[in-house]
Amino acid sequence: MKFALFIGCNIPARVQHYELSARSVLDKLSVDIIDIREFNCCGYPIRNADFKTFLLFSARNLALAEKRSLNVMTLCKCCFGSLKKADHLIKEDSSVRDEINAILAKEGLVYKGSIEVKHFLSVLHKDIGLETINKKITRSFKDLKVAAHYGCHALRPSDVMQFDNPVAPVLFDQLLEITGAKSIEWPLKLECCGAPLLGVNDDLSMDLTEKKLAAGIQSGADYLCTACPWCQLQFDSVQKIINIKRGSNHLLPSIVFPQILGIAMGINAKDLGVDMNQIDIRGFEGFLT
Repeated sequence: MKFALFIGCNIPARVQHYELSARSVLDKLSVDIIDIREFNCCGYPIRNADFKTFLLFSARNLALAEKRSLNVMTLCKCCFGSLKKADHLIKEDSSVRDEINAILAKEGLVYKGSIEVKHFLSVLHKDIGLETINKKITRSFKDLKVAAHYGCHALRPSDVMQFDNPVAPVLFDQLLEITGAKSIEWPLKLECCGAPLLGVNDDLSMDLTEKKLAAGIQSGADYLCTACPWCQLQFDSVQKIINIKRGSNHLLPSIVFPQILGIAMGINAKDLGVDMNQIDIRGFEGFLT
């Protein structure tokens, strides 16, 4: 099994432990990862300002992967949403495809739409499969209650993303529970983390984050779990800022999924970047049996 790994801009700059832990888990599962150095930004930051440039950014990445006959795997759900949207438009609209390819041709590139874009969680659940992953589990968690945060871009628009049921998803919960952890039900499970508003309306952004943290705690969660760098930053770094600026004391630690899966697979905590989170998550190892 081979994929071109698209890590985007945010992960190598601010959430290195997500990439580190994902690579460790994928290596353990014998997934061959190819790094394409020519990859550029997915275009997400300018999607609502200059749609054609956003589309070109994403299409160039798709063309680079297609040139090597590789499907793309993303870790970031914003990147996932951007690349999937571009892929969908280019495959469905010949006029868009012709216009984008005319520009890509200046670089000797073309995108014909012969590859797929998948998120890390989708690869684990649908390509590798729960049964295969279960065989790699060496230590199970007991009495560990986790609030799974699905994020917005993986689920909507559902006809484009094709990730899971947009109103009643189960994919992330099932992946969590294979480690022995309990994925709890909580009322704000599918609500936005607040990250898109940070830098635009910080107070509203933090309000959304605070509400999610409070809902997770009230529902009995020991940890939040994410699979997106933006969401992770919001629940980790921004939670720390909220606690300082607002005198809050939520301290519901957020962990990226490959960290919890990696520990259950027997991977060393250092190789999963467990000490790189802003809010200490090391206590979750105490739930291992």
